[in-house]
Amino acid sequence: MADPTTIPDTTLDRLRWPLWLTGAGMVAERATQAFWPFVSVVMVGLGLAMFGVQDHLGPASGRVVAGLVTLFAILALIYGLRRFVWPGRGEIRTRLDRSLPGRPLSAVLDDLVLGSDDPQSRALWDAHINRMAARAAQARPVPPDLRVSRRDPYALRYVATVGFVMALLFGSVFQVTTVAGLVTPGAVSGAGPSWEGWVEPPAYTGKPTIYLADMTADSLTVAQGSQLTLRLYGAVGALRVIEDISGQTGPDDPVAEPDQTIEITQSGNITIDGPGGASWQVNVLADQPPTIALGGKVERTVGGEMRLPFTAADDYGVRAARAEMVLDIAGVDRRHGLGPAPEARDPILLDLPMPYRGDRRALTETVVDNLAQHPWAGLPVIIRLFASDGLGQTGTSGAQTITLPGRRFFDPLAAALIEQRRDLLWSKQNARRVAQILRAVSHRPADANIPATAYLKLRVAIRRLEGGTSAGGLSGEGQDEIAQALWGIATLIEDGNLSDAKERLRQAQERLEQAMRDGASDEEIAKLMDDLREAMQDYMQQLAQNSQKDGSDLAENETTQEITGQQLQQMLDRLQELMEQGRMAEAQELMEQLRRMMENMQVTQGGQGQPSPGQQAMDGLADTLRQQQGLSDDTFGDMQGENGQGQGLAGRQQALRDQLGQQSQALGGGAVPGDDTAGKALGRAGRAMEDAEQALRQGDLSGALDKQADALEALREGMRDLAEGQAEQQGQPSDQQGQEFGRANGNTGNDPLGRDTGAAGRTGTEQDLLQGEDVYRRARELLDEIRRRSSDQGRPEIELDYLKRLLDRF
Repeated sequence: MADPTTIPDTTLDRLRWPLWLTGAGMVAERATQAFWPFVSVVMVGLGLAMFGVQDHLGPASGRVVAGLVTLFAILALIYGLRRFVWPGRGEIRTRLDRSLPGRPLSAVLDDLVLGSDDPQSRALWDAHINRMAARAAQARPVPPDLRVSRRDPYALRYVATVGFVMALLFGSVFQVTTVAGLVTPGAVSGAGPSWEGWVEPPAYTGKPTIYLADMTADSLTVAQGSQLTLRLYGAVGALRVIEDISGQTGPDDPVAEPDQTIEITQSGNITIDGPGGASWQVNVLADQPPTIALGGKVERTVGGEMRLPFTAADDYGVRAARAEMVLDIAGVDRRHGLGPAPEARDPILLDLPMPYRGDRRALTETVVDNLAQHPWAGLPVIIRLFASDGLGQTGTSGAQTITLPGRRFFDPLAAALIEQRRDLLWSKQNARRVAQILRAVSHRPADANIPATAYLKLRVAIRRLEGGTSAGGLSGEGQDEIAQALWGIATLIEDGNLSDAKERLRQAQERLEQAMRDGASDEEIAKLMDDLREAMQDYMQQLAQNSQKDGSDLAENETTQEITGQQLQQMLDRLQELMEQGRMAEAQELMEQLRRMMENMQVTQGGQGQPSPGQQAMDGLADTLRQQQGLSDDTFGDMQGENGQGQGLAGRQQALRDQLGQQSQALGGGAVPGDDTAGKALGRAGRAMEDAEQALRQGDLSGALDKQADALEALREGMRDLAEGQAEQQGQPSDQQGQEFGRANGNTGNDPLGRDTGAAGRTGTEQDLLQGEDVYRRARELLDEIRRRSSDQGRPEIELDYLKRLLDRF
């Protein structure tokens, strides 16, 4: 093999940079593999120093940690120096040659041994050398292999790197200079003894850190609970700290420790005695306890929710607040079911809503919660509000007596059930009395107009109540279950599905009149006005359906009165205006006038002649519905032993089932719109009637009542489906079938409430439907609901975070 210097100059020129870069890569590769432990130890030490770990360690502990880091760094450096070998030119050339096919660098260094005198052999050898030289000229630098995973299987280098980067981001490079004080505590800088110090207020105050070296005044004001940190550099004893702000030392007790942390508990003075020292007068600003109070009158929403406004304040911000309510036993009217001693119950605790972000130094918020089902609803309670701050101090409002808001029930039977529920929850001793009263109010369900479903549930509740009392006493679990059942029955009666539009209108009018007499809030009256408008619209739709008769039928009643939808709308608007102005006497007079007008009102539609097939089907189903309702009433009476005609009732049930079957067959011809969906509902009604018939023949009156209730519900559903099908055939929305009301009176193009029906039966307007006070009322309702949910700490954390962001934004 020839000497390397025999490589052609042109080849060396072309390989200079590839060889140099490959050599640099080999140096980096070997340095990484040899010195990664040393670099990792250095990064760990610098990271700890920049995070200020030495400030939290004592002098002895600090020296131990510094010594260990230094020892590991020295060992790692020795390890690296022993393993690191500088790459030679031959190694670099071999690395580059191995990266090329055929190893051309080795080829150009070879020489012809045999046949060197043969011209043909020499020519062939020269061609080979030239080809290898051309291939070598295409060499590229070989990248280094910097992986050390085989030497660092636990990835300690990454841990050190992450810690160092975090220290750069969140630490302080200047903290590194304080390490020298740990290693050589007696070292003295060229400028003599020095010091540094700062005051850190409590985090909840939000105040910035005060650096004493930047202070130009000789006094400073700090928050209570602040911490003073001092670092003394130089010979021990050259600087001393004299203070009386901690309450632990005095002017005669100087401290020369290099590291001092002082909690400021009182006003006083602090002096750094020695060369370059300073002195300050420290004034401690006392942290006042928070204050909290009710922000106004406790209100009740239409649904029975409580709206409790409150105000709270603190010099640095309120951390949390809660409300506590206990029964005001002295304010309870101890009569009837409230005569016995009440059962012990835990106070009502409500977490008051706090802003998620922003300033909490002065708050005005409202907590919204629904306590309508609480045993104390409607009774006087004593409420106290509590607020706490970051220091742990608690402020309390004065005790105030309020009536715990609950839902108002306008139906007399529903109100009676709620009253007995309250008495039952007051004391288990009332169980027998409550059962007797419930039996009395439900003795004649037909006269009381109790829905079948509600009556059956009430009877079950009575039996469970009587069974519990006769078995040695009602248990707490049984007490709660029966109370929950009574609440459900009362709400079913109050908000039940009223198929008779006129009865619904009458109840809406009565509820509004009662609210006017009781002095209800504006919000509740507005809700009842909306109910009245809705009931009025349903009633007019029913009148429209009944008006599809011959002209002779209309002439039979000469006392009927015609009214346009616009006139009716004007009366309702005037009624609401009078109530908003507080003119209740005039509003009640107008309400009575509206009642008389609705009783005599006649709504006509264009077109005369015979009823349509759809109307005939509706009339037939309505008759079946009335007969089924009457049969259910008779079943009630027979169950109470008044009639004793169980077999006769079964025969009537069979006749009704046959009648319904004939009506279902008539619908199957496809002549009546909506017969497909209505037929399914009527099929369920027929099967329920068959089951009721079998129950009646077997003497199971309770089971018969259940099946009769199912049949009634299925009949109503079928009639609704049939009505919707007819409306779709006429190109009308199902809820606007009465859009032709009043056209005989010249009100063409308006619906019963005077609104423009638009083209192709479209009911609507381009005007904004939610204006004025309705916008703010709706917004307030939504905000109250968000506040109520945000105060429920049992909800998922992600939901609470979302609700708090909504409150912070709005």
